[in-house]
Amino acid sequence: MDKRIGLTSPSPKSTEKSGRDLRSGGDANGGANNTIPKGDKEKGVNVQVILRCRPMSDEETKSNTPVVISCNERRREVAATQIIANKQIDRTFAFDKVFGPSSKQKDLFEQSISPIVNEVLEGYNCTIFAYGQTGTGKTYTMEGGGTRKTRNGELPTDAGVIPRAVRQIFDILEAQCAEYSMKVTFLELYNEEITDLLAPEEPKFPVPEDKTKKPIALMEDGKGGVFVRGLEEEVVYSAGEIYKILDKGSAKRRTAETLLNKQSSRSHSIFSITIHIKELTHEGEEMIKIGKLNLVDLAGSENISRSGARDGRAREAGEINKSLLTLGRVINALVEHSGHVPYRDSKLTRLLRDSLGGKTKTCIIATISPSVYCLEETLSTLDYAHRAKNIKNKPEVNQRMMKSAMIKDLYSEIDRLKQEVFAAREKNGIYIPRERYLQEEAEKKAMTEKIERLGADLEARDKQLVELKELYDAEQLLSAELGEKLGKTQKDLEDTRNVLHDLEEKYNEAKSTIKEKEYVIFNLLKSEKSLVDCAYNLRAGLENAAADVSGLFSKIERKDKIEDGNRSLVQRFRSQLTDQLDTLHKTVSISVMQQENHLKEMEDDMQSFVSSKDEAAQGLRESIQKLKLLHGSGITALDNLAGEIDMNSQTTFERLNSQVQSHTSTLEQCFGGIASEADNLLNELQCSLSRQEERLTQFANKQREGHLRAVEASRSISKVTAGFFNSLDVHASKLTNILEHTQNVQDQQLLDLEKKFEECAANEEKQLLEKVAEMLASSNARKKKLVQTAVGSLRESAVNRTSHLQSEISTAQDFTSSVREKWGFYMEETEKNYIEDTTAVDSGRSCLAEVLVECKTKTNLGAQQWKNAEESLLSLGKGNVESVDSIVRNGTEANQLLRSKLSSAVSTTLEEIDIANKALLSSIDSSLKLDHDACANIGSIIQPCHKEMSELKGGHYHRVTEITENAGTCLEEEYLVDEPSCSTPRRRQIDLPSVESIEQLRTPVYEELLKSFRESKASWKQANGDMKHFLEAQEATPPSITDPRSPLIARN
Repeated sequence: MDKRIGLTSPSPKSTEKSGRDLRSGGDANGGANNTIPKGDKEKGVNVQVILRCRPMSDEETKSNTPVVISCNERRREVAATQIIANKQIDRTFAFDKVFGPSSKQKDLFEQSISPIVNEVLEGYNCTIFAYGQTGTGKTYTMEGGGTRKTRNGELPTDAGVIPRAVRQIFDILEAQCAEYSMKVTFLELYNEEITDLLAPEEPKFPVPEDKTKKPIALMEDGKGGVFVRGLEEEVVYSAGEIYKILDKGSAKRRTAETLLNKQSSRSHSIFSITIHIKELTHEGEEMIKIGKLNLVDLAGSENISRSGARDGRAREAGEINKSLLTLGRVINALVEHSGHVPYRDSKLTRLLRDSLGGKTKTCIIATISPSVYCLEETLSTLDYAHRAKNIKNKPEVNQRMMKSAMIKDLYSEIDRLKQEVFAAREKNGIYIPRERYLQEEAEKKAMTEKIERLGADLEARDKQLVELKELYDAEQLLSAELGEKLGKTQKDLEDTRNVLHDLEEKYNEAKSTIKEKEYVIFNLLKSEKSLVDCAYNLRAGLENAAADVSGLFSKIERKDKIEDGNRSLVQRFRSQLTDQLDTLHKTVSISVMQQENHLKEMEDDMQSFVSSKDEAAQGLRESIQKLKLLHGSGITALDNLAGEIDMNSQTTFERLNSQVQSHTSTLEQCFGGIASEADNLLNELQCSLSRQEERLTQFANKQREGHLRAVEASRSISKVTAGFFNSLDVHASKLTNILEHTQNVQDQQLLDLEKKFEECAANEEKQLLEKVAEMLASSNARKKKLVQTAVGSLRESAVNRTSHLQSEISTAQDFTSSVREKWGFYMEETEKNYIEDTTAVDSGRSCLAEVLVECKTKTNLGAQQWKNAEESLLSLGKGNVESVDSIVRNGTEANQLLRSKLSSAVSTTLEEIDIANKALLSSIDSSLKLDHDACANIGSIIQPCHKEMSELKGGHYHRVTEITENAGTCLEEEYLVDEPSCSTPRRRQIDLPSVESIEQLRTPVYEELLKSFRESKASWKQANGDMKHFLEAQEATPPSITDPRSPLIARN
């Protein structure tokens, strides 16, 4: 029975082990239409690339391994940090989806894989495969954790792409009530051999472990696709069956423990799900829709030196890297649109042929590690994944088959199988065990390949032998010619030696001249370097001065702007004030004119009133003269009575005075008690206020201490940070010194190698003239050995320098961890100080509340005391009134007795006065009449004047209020004040070089330089006596011109 499978469109002739094809459900018309537009089908669809970064492992976290990968899921970008030549280089890659270390299995499936599963149910072929370094989570992403289900039947949170895709397929099909059939295959590609993971094992014959999985042949179908002959297909009816099959096949996969992964997959696996769904057309005809999902878990690429692979594991790693390298070359060829794509270089690329550039929808899940130790493999994975984005597939919906056609194909397949079974029963052919047949075929194929390889080696050796013979003949002819030329060469050698002596003398002179020029150039460059350093210092000072000047100019501009605004505001306020004052002046002027008119009228009325009053006064004088005479007699009688009344009044007032004094003393005592109580109350209020002041002072001191602690903490943090950066600078300088030393050592070793090579070549050239044929083989050997020795020494020095660099890096990491601990300690101290300050604020607030309550109670007590004092004063006043009333009543009774006596005397006087009084009353009546008339006239004048004055007062008040408000608004709110912006540069000391220091930078005169150089040469000649040694010494110590820069060039 031949079972065919590949990552191409499913063949309608595929059969399964079970006889049941379709599973009865409900309505089968649940499929959706093709979702790819016509333009996309013609142009192609890019391969979808998803990137996932695993989290740091426990070992990496404990060892503080640096993280060099950062994922931006929102922008779908991945940034890789790489340090090359002490420079940090950030490379950014963009993908269709990016999932960081904290991403979940569910998020990855729902956002990226779920749409692909839906397209499988629409009739497409889709492939999902994981690609990346070993230990980055490919198997975990595809298959998930160890368990497939939890107790309640739901998938666990760590379930991978395969179980979630299976669950989604069954959920959708059951929800659509569709009639469908489903079959799965599971194969493994190990060391370029395909093994069926679902094939039944044969426990009857114990065989080694490597022989339990039968190799299967990979065939081509003649249409550009491939299929696997003899692959088992399992028909499934539920997700649980697929989980069991997946567990069964995963248990058979080859895994091993490496230094990078405790359970590393040593083979590639392909899990395929083929779905046949029945649907009805509009005409009622039954059609079969076919979809296929290929889930590929690739083995990870690995570095043998880092993974610790040995022997068989090393061969496995080599085969894995070889197949992945071929996959990378296929991706590059597809991206570059190369004419030849090397699909046939490995079985993996042949299986993935339709998924890369074919008619299948493909999704690549690239997995990477964030660790710096995996940076090289991570960058390789990112490059391949980023290139794979540009691969264009042309996905097509699988052709729907009629149900009758499919049944016909199945009948033909059954007939073919019956014929094979009949032939086997008749035994009319050659029958051998299948394992032996396959073994013989494999041995035959290996023998054929070995014969071909040996034949090619034989041809190559024959060609090499012919070339060696030709070379030997040529060497023989060359040795004869060299013997003839040797005599001529010896004669020419003597002449050449004489010429060489002359040339050496000229060479020494030229070398001396060159050394003089180099000495001059060295001094010039030294002066130039000094000038450049001085120019940089001046440039830094000028930049600071320019910044200060720009800050001052900005401040002046700001002040000018504010002054202009204030000037316009004052001008506007002045004009408004002038208009308002003019209006007020006009109003006052009108009112003054009206008042002058009223006063003039009043003056006329008063003049007429005065004339009439003069006449009335004259008549009164006459009447008064008469009354004066009458009063003279009456006064003498009354004088006696007044004496008696005076004595009576004195006695009465003395009694009243004594009573008042007694009341006064009582009031003084009362007020004294009240005053003492008030003093006590005020003293208590002052004490409470002083306590409040002390508490406020303590609170302010606590706040000040808290701020001081915060400042001290900030200073200590700054010191620690500065120390940290100083230590980093020290280590960076050490690393720089190591690199410079490394470069010098390598240069010196290369120079030694060059000298040794030249000496060896010269010696061999001399020996070659004597023994040409004998020295050919030994010359090449010695040269090769010399080069190997030099390269070995270079490699050892590189290893030593690497160890030094690693020690420096570890020291820097120790400094970083110590600074991080100190930083955490200072953060805790700052938080503790903040809590203490908050506690002090709360306590101060509670103290202020207590003081306010105490003040309220003391105020209420003072109010009660003043109320009591008021009541006591009222009672005292009432008693005083009663006592004074009794004294006055007694005096009144005594005065009534005197009044009775006086009335008798007065009655006689009144009778006499009555006559004169009548005359006086008549004159007074006339005078009063004149007064009333004048008053009426004056009132008629005063009333409108009073009304006008009140109106003037109101208007004047409103005007003045308006002017005051305008002045307040203008001068307090609108008037701008230049507030400090803290950006004005402070006064700083400018360090200007002196004229003498500038003159010292000047290069000496050319003649003086030559003179000093020649004097040093002469002193050397006197001391050593050989000019040649002086030139060699000058060559051995060349001037250290380390920075031949142009003036004012930018430095890093």
